[in-house]
Amino acid sequence: MASALRLSMKSSEFPEPSFSESSAAESKAGAIAPGVRPLTIAPALSHCSPVLTPLAYFLGQRLVVPAYFGNITITGQQHLPTAGPVILAPTHRARWDSILLPFATGRPVTGRDLRFMVTADEVKGLQGWFIRRLGGFAVNVRRPTVASLRHGIDLLLGGEMLVIYPEGGIYREDRIHNLKPGLARMAVQAEAARSGLGLQILPVDIFYGEAYPGWRCPVQIHIGAPLGVQGYIHGEDSPEVLKTRAQQLSKDLRSRLEAMVASRQAIAAASSPSSSP
Repeated sequence: MASALRLSMKSSEFPEPSFSESSAAESKAGAIAPGVRPLTIAPALSHCSPVLTPLAYFLGQRLVVPAYFGNITITGQQHLPTAGPVILAPTHRARWDSILLPFATGRPVTGRDLRFMVTADEVKGLQGWFIRRLGGFAVNVRRPTVASLRHGIDLLLGGEMLVIYPEGGIYREDRIHNLKPGLARMAVQAEAARSGLGLQILPVDIFYGEAYPGWRCPVQIHIGAPLGVQGYIHGEDSPEVLKTRAQQLSKDLRSRLEAMVASRQAIAAASSPSSSP
């Protein structure tokens, strides 16, 4: 089972849903889909501290973000749901992304705390202590564990808002890079685990005025319309079929992100002084 749940699977493998019918979230939201095997729930790997989380949001909203950045443009906040499972799928251009996303989509806007999936290297020492208490959880991208993947799906089944960077690492170029398969696979697995879950994926385009954002750098955050994962779950739900649907979901997500980037670039080109007659 552990090998079946690794993101670096063989082409014939797809992780199966990994939750038992005994979870509190399961009992509240509905029945497990026919043909999907329930497994045991992973132990909690993170939580949102009732003290640290509101303090972090307050400092980011009132002090850090407005003090450091210049002009901040945010569009598409009407797409953000205030309830139900959500995956935010942002481009990853700087470490500032994880501070700006709560500013644009988190507690002050939706009343919700974001749960970040981060790399194992980011949760070491004092930084890791804070990340886990601010709702973040780690996945070793080279050897993802069953527990960490189950924890992410458990959060979705509990109706949480997750942040997963689909490109993986930080890229400074203003284009979409190849998406990692983990986000789509986790999304399809969660939706298949419970009929009518209603998981949504929101693409997010983050753009800085500088490749390495400096003091008073302008920033843009564009939130796209959601992709409904339920539309990818129909008919046969064998591991191979689910894997194919996850691949299609990943392609569609990339297309959405590319369209958002292209639209922003076209607007910028049209408004630049060099484009004027």
